[in-house]
Amino acid sequence: MAKVILQIGASRIVLMDSISYVDESDRGAFVVSGSHGGTSSARYALAVPLAGVVFNDAGIGKDNAGIAGLAMLDAQRIPALAVAHTSARIGDAADTWEHGIISACNVSAAVRGVRVGMAVREAAALVLREGGFLTAAGAEDAEG
Repeated sequence: MAKVILQIGASRIVLMDSISYVDESDRGAFVVSGSHGGTSSARYALAVPLAGVVFNDAGIGKDNAGIAGLAMLDAQRIPALAVAHTSARIGDAADTWEHGIISACNVSAAVRGVRVGMAVREAAALVLREGGFLTAAGAEDAEG
């Protein structure tokens, strides 16, 4: 899976197994990535203004790169969330979207109500200010 795009109301959620796939077409989207969080991943996420970003938590909270990545995005007021690697497979954005549980977030996400222990879908709803439960109905594979 290179990218899967979910259109939910006025919001776009883009699933990508690696944040390195982010490009100009993702501007304004909420990106769910299977990538490890860290400074390299944060640099990719900063390349295009995003509504928010989710990383797998390998390294988040365990080393300075993960915390630095969340802080880099917070400096640009981009909500950034880390997902417990025990809840979702690293490198698998679809699994992160379906089963991910938030293990850390930056201040920009926290002020929107995101808390550790939330499901990714619930956190995405808060970041995007969408009401109700988000579903993957109508998902479209960007690869065609």
